[in-house]
Amino acid sequence: AEYGEFQTFQHYFKRINLRLSMAISCEGCGGEASLRCPTCKKLGLPASHFCNQTCFKANWAAHKAKHKQATTTIMNALDNGCYIPYPNYVYSGTLRPARRNERRTDVPERIQRPDYWKDGTPISEIQSRGVGQIRILNEAEIKGMRLAGRLGREVMDVAASMVKVGVTTEEIDDAVYQACINRDCYPSPLNYRGFPKSCCTSVNEVICHGIPDQRPLQDGDIVNIDITVFKDGFHGDLNETFFVGNVDERGRKLVEASHESLQRAIASVKPGAKYRDIGGYIQKYINSQGFSVVRSYCGHGINQLFHTVPSVPHYAKNKAVGIMKPGHCFTIEPMINEGGWGDTLWPDDWTAVTTDGKRSSQFEQTLLVTETGCDILTGRLEKGGQPYFRD
Repeated sequence: AEYGEFQTFQHYFKRINLRLSMAISCEGCGGEASLRCPTCKKLGLPASHFCNQTCFKANWAAHKAKHKQATTTIMNALDNGCYIPYPNYVYSGTLRPARRNERRTDVPERIQRPDYWKDGTPISEIQSRGVGQIRILNEAEIKGMRLAGRLGREVMDVAASMVKVGVTTEEIDDAVYQACINRDCYPSPLNYRGFPKSCCTSVNEVICHGIPDQRPLQDGDIVNIDITVFKDGFHGDLNETFFVGNVDERGRKLVEASHESLQRAIASVKPGAKYRDIGGYIQKYINSQGFSVVRSYCGHGINQLFHTVPSVPHYAKNKAVGIMKPGHCFTIEPMINEGGWGDTLWPDDWTAVTTDGKRSSQFEQTLLVTETGCDILTGRLEKGGQPYFRD
């Protein structure tokens, strides 16, 4: 864990050696620097480097003025009503969190709820840990999954109709909540491990788990909406990335590639296929398009549990276990980055973003393995199932 985005010791030391080979000038004397000002880092200022403590102390008076100016700017913004929840956090990109309303607690009593609805703890998931066997669903369970998948798609269709310049992601979340309630479904993300909203909305450099808030969507944004509904004891999970207004060519190519990678992965699903091979199909295609595959998050089994075995990594040469059999139900949901594959978290402990601040796109479907291939339980029913960005 201490090596963060680096997969191995070799990756870590390769990056360290690269950094050491790049000469950094001292802010004080212009010589080669080896120290970085920690206060600048906390304040989100451009990196300031010094050759040694003596040089740092000699230039402290002038350098301290930068800290004072940055602190004054932050305080003035707060006094003027600006929302700055993490003033010392260094963001990787241009997106910032906005205000949001409190978590809803008004789910009608008539609606069946998952075990975590009240305190956020998915007890059944926790109790299932260590059980490596992938469940084969019976006919009644398959029927339940088909219903949850279909209703999840209906809710996604409602969310899709909301995507336009000027609409806030919190307004989309409100529509998702109401669409779930209208169908006697519980919005699965709501209070799952404390998540405060009914869906995830991930804008631009957000990879996944973005929290809906009061920021209006802007022309040129891309936004992913992740929907899961809980109906009669079963979860149906899907997500889709949308264009907001006029998206540039590179962004359009990213979204197109992320969707195509999912389609290629789905085409490989059939009895006897290995779960670990899915990532190879995705990464081979994505690499050919000049993008990268996120490694920290994966697809998952789904049934009465929101997340369960199997784990379905989206990158090649992974160590996932399991052979597909009829009756298995799981998601594939590749997260594709415009730049590098690294990710990091905002201080809200939910919002995963690219480390380089470049955009990310994702699509997801819930799949049921059949005797001859698979059924997409959350597929769009109109226009031949095409994604909304092609409409």
